[in-house]
Amino acid sequence: MLSFNNLSLRRGSNLLFQSVSFTIHKRNKVGLVGANGTGKTSLFKMIQGEFESDTGDFNYPPDLRISCLDQEVPGSEELALSYVLSGDHKLANIQNAIKKAEKEEDYAALGDLHSQFEDHDGFSAKSRAEQLMVGLGFTESDFSKALNDFSGGWRVRLNLAKTLMQPSDLLLLDEPTNHLDLDTIIWLGNWIKSFQGALLLISHDREFLDECVDHIAHIHNQQIELYSGNYTQFEARKAARLAELESNYNKQQREIAHMQSFVRRFKAKATKARQAQSRIKALERMELIAPAHIDSPFSFNIPETDKISNPLLTLEGAELGYTTSIVSDVKVSFRPGDRIGLLGVNGAGKSTLVKSLNGDIDLLDGLKREGKNLVVGYFSQHQVDDLDLQKNAIQHIQSIDEKATEAEIRNFLGGFNFRDNKAKDSIKHFSGGEKARLALAKIAFRKPNLLLMDEPTNHLDMDMRQALTVALQDFGGAILLISHDRHLLANTVDEFLIIDKGKLSRFNGDLEDYRTLILKGSVNNESVKDKKEAISKLQKKEVKSIKTNIISLEKTLKRLQRKLSEVNDKLNSPDSYNEDSGNNLHDLLREQVNLISEIENAEQEWLELNQKLDESV
Repeated sequence: MLSFNNLSLRRGSNLLFQSVSFTIHKRNKVGLVGANGTGKTSLFKMIQGEFESDTGDFNYPPDLRISCLDQEVPGSEELALSYVLSGDHKLANIQNAIKKAEKEEDYAALGDLHSQFEDHDGFSAKSRAEQLMVGLGFTESDFSKALNDFSGGWRVRLNLAKTLMQPSDLLLLDEPTNHLDLDTIIWLGNWIKSFQGALLLISHDREFLDECVDHIAHIHNQQIELYSGNYTQFEARKAARLAELESNYNKQQREIAHMQSFVRRFKAKATKARQAQSRIKALERMELIAPAHIDSPFSFNIPETDKISNPLLTLEGAELGYTTSIVSDVKVSFRPGDRIGLLGVNGAGKSTLVKSLNGDIDLLDGLKREGKNLVVGYFSQHQVDDLDLQKNAIQHIQSIDEKATEAEIRNFLGGFNFRDNKAKDSIKHFSGGEKARLALAKIAFRKPNLLLMDEPTNHLDMDMRQALTVALQDFGGAILLISHDRHLLANTVDEFLIIDKGKLSRFNGDLEDYRTLILKGSVNNESVKDKKEAISKLQKKEVKSIKTNIISLEKTLKRLQRKLSEVNDKLNSPDSYNEDSGNNLHDLLREQVNLISEIENAEQEWLELNQKLDESV
């Protein structure tokens, strides 16, 4: 359907692609991936005729209907619903022709036009447009608002609805999830699954790509290679290719060992069986993904303060909002090690809660208690927008600690890929992703013990998202995370809170449960409400026995893991291979195998007991 033959494309002096050939067939859904600046958006513009190739050509049927998402929508007095309906250009032309024929009393033409209107499903158009708007988070009262009444992010949503409204054989979507929340992304992924045409999708959202595409087009070294399968399958192939070099293979083994260690640590401390199973599944997938990112330019951690309070921050009976309460009677406490994801529909009050915790908004009522050693690291788009554009990256970090040397700061910033002149350049020319990275670097440099993260992955590419995920996994303080990135949520949080109908409560399910609720058109937590309200299936004595066994198993796991660590240290020591060391190498290897087996058996028993406990309360 869309064929590229020996294509080369240059923008200015920059050669983007050279001698590229591949074909997209009817109904193929293709994810277009590559580092920032490799030409993804330029390829879209060439397909739309805005750019011409330097050499080669691309072909498509003359009657191919192409619909493309524009990132910017100018304000006007046009009503939102009318704007979305205008996406169907043919229908709009028929309607204009009907108006003209009615005005001119051309009844012969009217009959034919009304027939065309019916053939084009004109009578259902308004209903279809409204369904698209509701799916993208708009309410009925928004239908009659002018474009000028919406912020830039909501105008992009309107443009997405208009794009989806247009009948098309090829849909071009460039970062469609940038201004969407988790609920809307789930809806959009489901819509794309039912789309009958071909799709070219640019996205840095791994879960969204996995949901939506069956091919990956990878831009790398001025080439475009087409792979069958989703993004996760592409990463596995990329990891295998990188492993062909021994130096890369050794790096991959270190990354895998790091992830395996984290999985074991998580299994030893998780508390909710269903959520633990979901998290373990996500973490084990991280073991497969990690080797594909060893060539990433990002590698950093987020150190926490030496001194810490318990609890770090508490709200009691809090009323949250600006002038009137949006979320009422909030009772929540954050302790070291808490890792919480915050769910809720757009406008429910998620950002209001985070701002209230950070002190940007005063409580309307209730109490807020801060621990003596509380240090908050707060990320939001506001922090990105407030960066001093006249300063460079080094100066931004120096403003936090004037005693830090330039060498220390450069070493720190290198982990965020601000190296050499990039660290000294004014940030006024930074991209949105670079500014977001700098804002995250400033948070990490403060050594917080409570992270409040409101959509930290906006504008970040795949490698940076992966590095942030690993950094949050290793963070020892508490985390409250709002994110539309399901991969980040699945791999960094242990439990979820949800804001629904003005109340904050625990969500006793995982992201798959939440997805099911969204697609059913309801996020009412009643369907997964705390089973403690139900009649206990086991006597209290049995529940107490299960809890005792769990505690005992956790102690056993810690002891076994400590012994395994000691054996591994001996095996890693060159002295162990010396006959005079007193260590029997075969005995050490046998003990290592036995300990790993004992740990696996104990972990399985721990999971089964937690599952039984979860079902009983």
